[in-house]
Amino acid sequence: MPFSKFLANYHESPNTWDEMCANREIRAHYKLFLESLAKASMVDLAQKDDLAKKLFMSQGITFTVYSDGEGIEKIFPFDIIPRIITGAEWTHIEAGIKQRLRALNLFLKDIYHEQAIVKDKVIPATMIHSCPYFLKEMVGVDVPFDIYTHISGIDLIRDSDGSFYALEDNLRTPSGVSYMLENRNMTYRIFPGLLPKNNVRSVKDYPDLLLKNLLALSSRQVSNPTVVLLTPGIFNSAYFEHTTLARLMGVELVEGRDLVVHDFKVYMKTTAGLKQVDVIYRRVDDEFLDPLVFNPSSMLGVSGLYYAYRKGNVAIINAPGNGVADDKAVYTFVPAMIKYYLNEEPILKTVPTYYMDNTDHFDHVFSQIRKMVIKKTNGSGGYGMLMGHASTDQEIADYKLEVQKDPRQFIAQPMIQLSSVPCFIDGKIQPRHVDLRPFALYGPSGIEIVPGGLTRVALKEGSLVVNSSQGGGSKDTWVLS
Repeated sequence: MPFSKFLANYHESPNTWDEMCANREIRAHYKLFLESLAKASMVDLAQKDDLAKKLFMSQGITFTVYSDGEGIEKIFPFDIIPRIITGAEWTHIEAGIKQRLRALNLFLKDIYHEQAIVKDKVIPATMIHSCPYFLKEMVGVDVPFDIYTHISGIDLIRDSDGSFYALEDNLRTPSGVSYMLENRNMTYRIFPGLLPKNNVRSVKDYPDLLLKNLLALSSRQVSNPTVVLLTPGIFNSAYFEHTTLARLMGVELVEGRDLVVHDFKVYMKTTAGLKQVDVIYRRVDDEFLDPLVFNPSSMLGVSGLYYAYRKGNVAIINAPGNGVADDKAVYTFVPAMIKYYLNEEPILKTVPTYYMDNTDHFDHVFSQIRKMVIKKTNGSGGYGMLMGHASTDQEIADYKLEVQKDPRQFIAQPMIQLSSVPCFIDGKIQPRHVDLRPFALYGPSGIEIVPGGLTRVALKEGSLVVNSSQGGGSKDTWVLS
């Protein structure tokens, strides 16, 4: 084969679903891409890799890692070899995500109103009320079009048999979509002509779809509603994404100090005076949204915003209180939600999950700790996890004491060997483990998912941690027509 030269150092990991190879045979959906590289050399790929790094640096495509109290801005690591998904695989993924989001949205409406799912004992009441992200202030509040989960990032993984699992539901202020867009732009630069040749579906419509949905959520009868993106500011780890999305949508990027509430309406300060705001795409967490209602010391939100929202004078995207639905302890009830609300069988699988406040679960997990990963129920970024297979006895003992202090805040799951894909690392094509975060937009006209998403890569050999804050990177995700 003309591309065999690239695979001399490519060795499939044992007990792992490799998305490019099966028993050293190239899967059909990777062949066209590899054949297009037939005239290239490893030196050519190294030059493309170097160009990508320089372009990411010159364009300021970065993220921030917080270490010892300091914010350190870094280039977002990008791997030049795309991850390729077939049309049939994507159809399955898309159907599973839409089903999951319909159920989660119905759950949020129910839990803040009738709480029928609790009364019918499908979910324990203690599971809901012990969640720190359940907002009692949202009980009885009607949200525009009954939509809570306007923007979602659902983390997917593949097990050793190739099955897709939903690993996490990110429903609060999910990040990463700007890197999905920039990764695609980078692919156009370093592999010109390959995307149309491989019949790759486009992701560039995401900002237009997002803006369309935001405009449709305005309650004011005006021809051109005012939409703003509310950012915590330049020191936020996702500030690059905030500026990118505001620019691509053509909306104002604002901080809390740029907005004011008067007579239960939100206004933006401009050089021409106050301008009423209809829709706020917020990237500020719930507790900082309104110091009059939530955290009184917050400097990031807007005083009176909550009451303007309750009056229906402004739409906040995503709805406050969504965190109760993406709590990792609530995660295992999503299949039950799908059956309860939709009367359907789940399309996507879920990972077996153990509650650390259950004595039997606790004992089982620590008896099998080398096969387990323990996570904080409301953690993110890969922080606060214990990877049993990679921890010392002392680290396990220390972590066990930490869990015992507040077991409700921890869950455990068996280690899943994430699927692997080809990556260009150290001048060679090598397999690395990945996950996938597709982005879904839920608007008045339904759920739309751009064909692709953010593929995150564990760049270190053998690692299963894909988070950028923990040394991971990303790559372009191709969905074939």
